[in-house]
This record gives sequence, C-alpha cells and structure tokens, in this order.
Amino acid sequence: MPIGRQFPPGSGATSQLWPSAGVHLWPSGEASSVHRHARGHLVYAARGVLSVHTERGTSIVPANRVAWTPAGFTHQHRAHSSTEMRIVFLSASLARLAPDRPAVFLVSDLAREVLLTLTGPRSHDRAASARLRRVLVDELQEAREQPLQLPEPRDDRLRAVARILREQPADTTSLAELGRTIGAGARTLSRLFHDELGMTFYEWRTQVRIHHALVLLADGHDTTHIAHACGWSNPSGFIAAFTDIIGTTPGRYRAGHLRGTTS
Repeated sequence: MPIGRQFPPGSGATSQLWPSAGVHLWPSGEASSVHRHARGHLVYAARGVLSVHTERGTSIVPANRVAWTPAGFTHQHRAHSSTEMRIVFLSASLARLAPDRPAVFLVSDLAREVLLTLTGPRSHDRAASARLRRVLVDELQEAREQPLQLPEPRDDRLRAVARILREQPADTTSLAELGRTIGAGARTLSRLFHDELGMTFYEWRTQVRIHHALVLLADGHDTTHIAHACGWSNPSGFIAAFTDIIGTTPGRYRAGHLRGTTS
C-alpha cells in the first residue's frame, strides 16, 4: 500500500510513495525543498510541466520528456501549472547504465507506459518491477538526449546577463547593449558563453525563451500571446523555434501533452 504524505501546511501538495516509486500532485508554482537522494531517479510529468534545478543548471521537463538525476546530486523540483509528477528510483546496477550527470530524454510511448505502470496503483511483485525498470532503462539508452537544460553561469558577468533574460524573456537587447549595461564587452561575453556554457548567447537566449513558453503553454496562453511574451515578433518565428527544440508545434504539444492522464 502507498503511504500518503502531506507537504508543509498550506502548500496543497500531496504524495503517494512506494518503496522505489511515487506520485506527487502539486499546484502551480509549488516547489520541493532542496534535497538529494542516495539513489538516482527519473521524473516524468504525467500532467503539467516540471523544472528540475541542480548545480549544473535548470532543466524543463514537459510531458514528452523524462529527467534523470543521479544519486547524490542536490536538486529541487518545481511545478508549472497543476502538475502530476511521477518518480522512479533505480538500483545502483541500473543507474550505472545511465549518464553520470543530470539529463533529459525524449520519452517513448513504451517508456511512458512503464513509468505510469511503475507509479500506478496496481501492485507488482519485486521481480516484475525489476523487469519493468530494466525495460525502462533500455528505452532510455535508445532515446535521444534533449537540449532542454540551461547551464548555470558561474562568472558574475554571465550571471548578470542571465538574470536580465530570465526576468524579461521578451528582451531583444543585443549582447553588446547588455554588455554596456553590466560593464563588459560583447567579445568577452561571447567567449564566456562559449567557454563556460558551451553555446552562443543567442542559443542560450532561445533556450530561456522556450523554457518560458512551456510554462505559458501550461498556463493556457495562446500561441500569439506566447510568441510576443517570449520575444518573437511574429508567431511563425516562435513556432519554428519551438518545433526545432521540442520536436512538435506548440498547438500539437498543448493538445497532446497537457491533457494529463488517469493512469
């Protein structure tokens, strides 16, 4: 039988936990405490959108992705819209087959059903659960990692730029202008983005905007509103960028991935 657990008073979040899996039901904006686990784990948003924060950066986990956090990594989960988070812990032997760093994978139909089964109300004996976990890991080994992680800047100048863009995703200020605001040259900032974050300023800004777009989609906003709120001058440019990163259009994503599940 699962164990019901109530989060801090007033949070509205509840959990049902099994020995190696569980379901967390969170209202919009709810976040876990900063914590770590002795076992690596996978999280999947059966409904809504999650973000996972670690010292490596922030990953957005929409409903066609699954996030992996290895054992010992300090992290925090946050819900965007009403969110149903499924969590599955892996044994050390299976965890060795996964990356040694946080990662986000495209979730296959089979992997999704296994995740829902392992975290659903139906009881499984230990051997059956172990077989399902092995299937899940096999599916993830075949899956493509997805570029849905925003690395966390360490340099103070990059942190200042990141803060501006996170607070104002629609900001179209050039890197040179941002540099003048924080007292750094565009060439220096470009080098820092490349050397420290492994991407260009424009790639990083697009990731910030897509992260914000996923949250706005979860809140029910339409494509035109989201495009302008995230810095695109027209919806077609937003749709193209969203499709390139997420793998489907905003409309199809909303229709197919924000309905939730009763599994």
